[in-house]
Amino acid sequence: MASTLPDHPHSPQDPGTAPPLPHPQHERAGRIEVHGIDHIPESERRGRARELFSVWAAANVNYLNLVVGGALVISGLSPWQAFAVVVVGNLFWLGTGLLAVSGPAAGAPSEVITRTMYGIRGNRVNNAVTGWMISVCYFALNLAAAAVAAFSLAEEAGITPDTPIKIAIVIAITVVTLTISVYGHAMIVRLYLPITLVLAAAFAVVGYEILRHADFGWSQPRPLTGAGLWAAVLAGTTLIASGPLSYTTSADFSRYLPATTSPRAVLGWTALGGFLPSAAVGGLGVLAATAVDMTDPQAALQKILPGWFNPVFLLSLVVGTIAVNALTAYSAGLALQAVGIRIRRTLSVLVDGTVAVALTLYALLVSNFLDTVSNVLQLTVVLLGPSTAIYAADILLRRNRYDGRALTDESPGSPFWYRAGFNPAGALALAAGVATSALCVDTLYTGPVAALTGVDLALPVGMLVAAAVYISLMRRISTRRSA
Repeated sequence: MASTLPDHPHSPQDPGTAPPLPHPQHERAGRIEVHGIDHIPESERRGRARELFSVWAAANVNYLNLVVGGALVISGLSPWQAFAVVVVGNLFWLGTGLLAVSGPAAGAPSEVITRTMYGIRGNRVNNAVTGWMISVCYFALNLAAAAVAAFSLAEEAGITPDTPIKIAIVIAITVVTLTISVYGHAMIVRLYLPITLVLAAAFAVVGYEILRHADFGWSQPRPLTGAGLWAAVLAGTTLIASGPLSYTTSADFSRYLPATTSPRAVLGWTALGGFLPSAAVGGLGVLAATAVDMTDPQAALQKILPGWFNPVFLLSLVVGTIAVNALTAYSAGLALQAVGIRIRRTLSVLVDGTVAVALTLYALLVSNFLDTVSNVLQLTVVLLGPSTAIYAADILLRRNRYDGRALTDESPGSPFWYRAGFNPAGALALAAGVATSALCVDTLYTGPVAALTGVDLALPVGMLVAAAVYISLMRRISTRRSA
């Protein structure tokens, strides 16, 4: 059945379209990216879907996945139950892969494609919250984690990390991160393969030592059963799924691929790049919990890692966090543009970095502000789950047919203006998904449904409700327009 949604699809691969001509602004790794949220012409597209693997792998061969794997065992799960949760939770990378297929189709980033779901004005609100604000908070949290590892590395080198040294370290890490983000997409694609290989080598050493010390016969002194078991399983799955769900911007890194690129290839390489390292490192975290006390992972792992490797391990933590934050800063810069602020992408990235540095320094040197931010971000699954579901539903409804040039039209004549710049379907679906998810959440507070059932169903319920409401309302809109 042909789609009747208001996107007026046409693309450079349509029959009769002339072949693309060479373009003087063709993206190169040594040149600062000139594009922001504007449409990428077919003449400037290049690359293959398999390049996406290293982009996502570099961001996920990291310490956080190791810690989360250990946390599952600490929560009461047996090693085999924890392994199962690691696999199931990371299957949500398939969703990240699905969202990425819209990039080549539209030649636009996720921050612009979501205009189809929320309308021109509604999407500005969406980008302000789910795009910019959450991204900057994640940037600050990751930067703080990298800084703590770098402080330990300075001590290894005989340097006392007093306040000036700490400030210098935070700024140095940020400068490297923002340099990658400012140079942009081509630099990310070029750098992330070697970063993936270096991080994989470092974690191979960690994995070898964990396997040597792991107790494969270890079991919980008091195994969980019944509702307690299901509560731990669902909470663990939600915790792991929050990683891929935080990347609703995966089209940002696929939009330079030719429009003819296979959607299956884009989905597969993106999902595989996120899934494999996340599941492998998370599994190592599970095994580590059978050998050491993972309530203090860094100190515990130092007991089983060779002494010479400790500086290498600390450096790998810093590099891994830089890889994550470069992607975050890149997308946050696009989100700031999509909010409606007239600013070049390079400057928007620097603004994001400045705000994140201020939050990080305040947290590390003045208060526990990041603890508060971390607690608040535990609730982001209530928002990110429904927004991911709506995005995925839109791709399926439109059969991944997007008009990138029409998406750049912000005037009242735009096909995505809807009602006064807002798409009621997207707004109502998101509101319904967030509301029902909030009723089922059991994190910083316990919703009434969670109180009755004893389990946190926020993720599946929020996603299912949001998708169902969006599909229903968009079909009604398309029926009216085609009548």
